[in-house]
Order: sequence, then C-alpha cells, then structure tokens
Amino acid sequence: MTLLSVENVGFAYGAGRHVLDDVSFTVPRGANVGLVGESGSGKSTLLRLLLGLDRPQQGRILFDGQPLETRRATYMRDYRRRVQAVFQDPYSSLDPAHRVQRIVTEPLRSLRLPGDHAAMARQAMTDVGMDPAALSRFPHQFSGGQRQRIAIARAIVARPELVLADEAVSALDLSTRVRIVDLFRQISTRMTMVFVSHDMGVVAALCDRLVVLDRGRIVEAGPTSRILRDPQEPYTRSLLASIPRMPAASQPEGQST
Repeated sequence: MTLLSVENVGFAYGAGRHVLDDVSFTVPRGANVGLVGESGSGKSTLLRLLLGLDRPQQGRILFDGQPLETRRATYMRDYRRRVQAVFQDPYSSLDPAHRVQRIVTEPLRSLRLPGDHAAMARQAMTDVGMDPAALSRFPHQFSGGQRQRIAIARAIVARPELVLADEAVSALDLSTRVRIVDLFRQISTRMTMVFVSHDMGVVAALCDRLVVLDRGRIVEAGPTSRILRDPQEPYTRSLLASIPRMPAASQPEGQST
C-alpha cells in the first residue's frame, strides 16, 4: 500500500528559477526510500513540500491517499503527528537552553498528545540506544552522534508513520555516521522512512528504493539493488563512483565525535 505519493510536482522560486519539474514517485508503506542528488538537485525544496512548509505550484502530494491540505490547521496538526523529521545538524537542531527531557517531549506538547510524556521520552531514548538518565542533561554535554540520537528520539517519540531525514548524517564524522545509519535501519522496521542525501553510499546502505534527482528532475528511480547493479544514467554512475569506503561500527560515540 502506498503511504506517500508525489504526482507531477513542479516548483519555482520566482521568475525563471524552476527548482522541481514534473517530479513523480511513490513511497510504499513500510519502505525506506532514498532521495539522492548533488547540491542544487532540488532535494531540499522537495523536502519542504513533503513537510508542508511550501505548496507545489504544479501537481500534488498525497498522504495516505488524501491530498496534503497545508492550509487547514487541524489537518496539519494530525499530519505532523503522523510525519516527523530529523535534520542535518545535531548542534543547531537542539535548543541548548533546554534539557533533553523538554527537547524530546516537545512534539508531544505541541501536538497536545495524551499519555505519560515522561515515560514516552524514556522509551524513545531507549529505542535510540541511550540511557534515559540523559534526559536530565543539556545538549552541550553530548557528542555529535549522541545529539543526533536525541534528535531521532524526538522524531519518534510520538510514534509517527513516516520519518523524513534530511542529510541526517552528513554533519557527523565517518565512523559515527555508520552507527547512526545502523540506528536508522533498526528504527525503520517500525515505520516508513524517506532519507534525503547527497551521499549515494548512505542511502544505498539504508533504502529499499532510490529516486535520483538532477537539476529538479528525476533521472532514475527503482529498487536499490537494480540501480547499484545496473545504473542507466551517467549521472547515477557518477554518484555511485563517489561512494566512500565505510568503516565498521565498533566504538560507541564518545564526547569527541
């Protein structure tokens, strides 16, 4: 069953700045789909549309079979309960003035969700491999990898159906990146994920299907295994050629990562 559909979407910033052109793809429920392309390919704009921060100027986006109604506050409140995001920089995405407890439970408060928020936060921290005792501390007391785990805990605390990850490991060092990709792989068994990245290696390690964007258009899409084995487009081949060697995940994130 399809959870998310992007149908013939176009978007431009002002006259002559066409960023997305006739973009169409689907995200099956329970799948991991990677949106991959270099800077300027339209990935960030597409993510804003999927988050409901902007509206397509052509085409439409459907979630669970219904058009995304960004102008209806009640609809968007429910949408934000069902769809959460993890962003690129673990240093800027966590408010340094707040304890981790307040950060992780922020979606529960803003969405006015019922339940024991403290218990839900403890479970989310356990789910991302962190000691719930860390909830009493501040973001500056953690490494980059640990901060990104906290950001992931915030994204999954409300048990969303879809997680949108925007370059969620690109600000981390290589060995920490491997561990966070492994964490995403673990949590994706319980939800659908769209992973936006310029790094073909990251999305290839995590995603069942790939959508390759180049200058606002889809140049290739399909099962990850097929694209890795037999890429059809020169642009896709160039992205594959740039995949770095990834070290094994052997050490926990320390204060220096």
